[in-house]
Amino acid sequence: MKTFIKIHPSDLVAVALTPLCAGTKLEVGGQAVTLLEDIPQGHKFALKPIEAGSPIIKYGAPIGVAKEDIPAGGRVHVHNVKTGLGDVLDYVYEPDNAPLVPTDDLLFQGYRREDGRAAVRNEIWIIPTVGCVNDVARAIERQAQRYKTGTIDGIFAFPHPYGCSQMGDDQENTRRILADLINHPNAGGVLVLGLGCENSNINVLKPYIGQYNESRVKFLVCQESEDEVGDALTLIEELAGYAGRFRREPISCGELVIGMKCGGSDGLSGITANPTVGAFSDLLISKGGTTILTEVPEMFGAETLLMNRCENERIFTDTVNLVNSFKNYFTSHNQTIYENPSPGNKKGGISTLEDKSLGCTQKSGSAPVSGVLSYGEPVCRRGLNLLSAPGNDLVASTALAASGAHIVLFTTGRGTPFASPVPTVKIASNSALAGKKKNWIDFNCGTLVEDGTVEELGQKLFDFVLEVASGKQVKAEEAGFHDMAIFKQGVTL
Repeated sequence: MKTFIKIHPSDLVAVALTPLCAGTKLEVGGQAVTLLEDIPQGHKFALKPIEAGSPIIKYGAPIGVAKEDIPAGGRVHVHNVKTGLGDVLDYVYEPDNAPLVPTDDLLFQGYRREDGRAAVRNEIWIIPTVGCVNDVARAIERQAQRYKTGTIDGIFAFPHPYGCSQMGDDQENTRRILADLINHPNAGGVLVLGLGCENSNINVLKPYIGQYNESRVKFLVCQESEDEVGDALTLIEELAGYAGRFRREPISCGELVIGMKCGGSDGLSGITANPTVGAFSDLLISKGGTTILTEVPEMFGAETLLMNRCENERIFTDTVNLVNSFKNYFTSHNQTIYENPSPGNKKGGISTLEDKSLGCTQKSGSAPVSGVLSYGEPVCRRGLNLLSAPGNDLVASTALAASGAHIVLFTTGRGTPFASPVPTVKIASNSALAGKKKNWIDFNCGTLVEDGTVEELGQKLFDFVLEVASGKQVKAEEAGFHDMAIFKQGVTL
């Protein structure tokens, strides 16, 4: 078993892959290092003396600055490292974006919608326009389960607290996300449940939805109904009759759209799970498919790596605007841009935002960036896309689904049970988590500590994703979990 890793030849630190005891003698790249203190799994130790004020190099890039002199073999963490990041920056485009070599197509068993789009689930969704009808939506969901028959994979409500008493961007965000979910191909049928007096009522929402199939999308205004639950069940029965006609059939994996997100990360996330997702992303894109990377605040410190992979200068400019707009969002609310990582991240070995971001962006693989999406914008370009959304797990995962992701890959070192509107694959960075939380974790990347390569594990993850796309339930689906959350930025009336 490997006990430590030096990720890049120029790194000044190595990472413990297992807990290491003080006094342990190691040989790293022909250099002898004796550990001066215990190094927990996922945490870093210095390979040579690092002077105060000097950059700490990991992943071949600075992850911060030494706050004090750090001896060789000493633990490198928050007590002696600080961020080296500044505020809004100017960037220069230095292209490094070689296209991937195409590989042979593979098929999954999915659903073909009447508009030609592919889907991986055939579900009926109940979408409230406003939080006031959330409990009605849940009641409808409970009573509608009798219509889950044949090829219908599930009937789910997606309650949320918004749709009224909102202003400006918040109201637009709500309408865009609701419309995106209503139009999502994984929903074979949709009941849009309104109250009647809300700002984002059904008539207001319809222009955001655009053209729709009346057999697939039904509307109910609760204030206009004597028995809203009974009337809704009648509409659900009609939707079930329509959606039940769809059958799985072979579809090219090049039509898949996969979202990529991490949360509850630890010091192994950027070494095992995130690089494996990056290998998956490259493999899918080489077959004509699409991936979406989000959580913009966790690009800070690694953004130039993504910018230089942009296909052209226009996409580079869009990426610069994506990053700087999010920084301005923080400062406009008088908040610190680099208030990251979280307590759980630090406990797992992540010291600074640069450390976290350089590990986070491993999920993007090596493909050129082909598109940049605003929050709530549907994906339209194949390849690797960057999506504007915060780091919050539920908000970002919902944003990925709203932009068209059929499935979300979620890497984690600490574990989390949440779901999103689409199948959410939980990928562990370490085997201890995978063993402890078998009811949460779908795929274990901790095996990379023992043997194998990132490329081999990326292929295994690709095969697993095709199984999920073909109907295999992930753990959150088995538990009946389906969540959504909308980005709130401004005031509430």
